Amino acid sequence: MHYYCLYHSPLGDIIIESDGEFLTSVCFDCQNIVDLEVLQKNSNKELSIFTQTKKWLDIYFSGKEPDFIPPLSFPEVSLFRKRVWEILLEIPYGKTITYGEIAKQIEKESGKRVSAQAVGGAVGHNKIAIIVPCHRVMGKNRRYTGYAGGILNKKGLLKFEGVNLNKFHE
Repeated sequence: MHYYCLYHSPLGDIIIESDGEFLTSVCFDCQNIVDLEVLQKNSNKELSIFTQTKKWLDIYFSGKEPDFIPPLSFPEVSLFRKRVWEILLEIPYGKTITYGEIAKQIEKESGKRVSAQAVGGAVGHNKIAIIVPCHRVMGKNRRYTGYAGGILNKKGLLKFEGVNLNKFHE
């Protein structure tokens, strides 16, 4: 069973999804992942995971770095994607990294060639936005690149973290 909760952020509505125990998705409403009827039918604002996630988001949107991560679940995901997402969790608050840098890190660990495009594909499939900070990944030459929640939200999230947006371009 999937449970949903709506969170009103300064950047717009965010849909939080859980399997009842773990956080499985955090996405901006603009991504149209869940039909409004399904959201209302399966909303359960009393789940502990929703309380924890909303607390995390409240701290984050107050301009501070949360000091905990709600329990996450990455069901049915490849080891490569899981490793990319683990690296995303290691990116410091207020810092950015490129797809190429992530590829080089995985190459160093595995001894196998990894392309920045493969990393981009894995980053693009991250369903737990903001908490697994895919918005901190930039393209080559400091370019803003695709973000499922929209480039404006990517910029907004980086701004909340105090990142100097003037050093990046579209």
